[in-house]
Amino acid sequence: MTQQAADASGSGLPLAGIGVLVTRPARQAAAFAQKLAALGATPVIFPAIVILPPANAESLTRAQAGLDRYDFAVFVSGNAVEYGVAEATTWPTTLIAFAPGPGTAEALAAAGIADVRLPATTHDSSGLLALPEFARVAGKRVAIFRGSGGRDELGDTLRARGARVDYIECYRRARPEAGAAGLVEAFRDGRIDAVTISSSEGLDNLWALVTGATRAAWQSCTTFVPHPRIAARAREVGLTVVETASTDAGLIAGLLEWASSSKKPEQ
Repeated sequence: MTQQAADASGSGLPLAGIGVLVTRPARQAAAFAQKLAALGATPVIFPAIVILPPANAESLTRAQAGLDRYDFAVFVSGNAVEYGVAEATTWPTTLIAFAPGPGTAEALAAAGIADVRLPATTHDSSGLLALPEFARVAGKRVAIFRGSGGRDELGDTLRARGARVDYIECYRRARPEAGAAGLVEAFRDGRIDAVTISSSEGLDNLWALVTGATRAAWQSCTTFVPHPRIAARAREVGLTVVETASTDAGLIAGLLEWASSSKKPEQ
């Protein structure tokens, strides 16, 4: 459990005095926490999902060595980019990369993969499937880089449209096994006013880690989520939910709007 203190000189900033729980995997959490701190918030980082290399990397290694066999490559998340793109990878000029949202697209660009295609509607599988490139895919070969046990909607639909789809499992997710005591303490001490959740799996992991008074404290906070599916799951366990756009800017805009109407005094 890591708490990053807000700058003492930031009392006039829009999120001053507000503790925000950041539950993304560790690498993604740090960058988002910096954005929150710049607005005066006090980020409390507790990754609700631990990202690990695949248990067996043989299929990933084969896919990385044979990228020129594919027409399209879909990376479902920033983690898929981090674990799925080898440092020595030479990206074929004919291979088109797709990302569900701008965060994943930025990760691909940082890895040297240009001209990434993004959904114009929603930042999820449905948005990807609405892209014109995926309307007529009969005979196309598609690699989907994802974590183990990921959702099958994208691949199943592309197969139904005639594509040949390979799932490339390049990482695995696990529930955190340590640090819950610090999380419980942060809720107990009132240091968390808002919670940000980026996946249903992370929500379920976090909910399973805490009990009783900690769950009640969480329910008294406002939870910010970037997708209707996550919002529905959060409401099932009794959380107060604000659904935002599926970008860092969207989450921050939601926090700023909530903070501007909140009567919580600055600390």
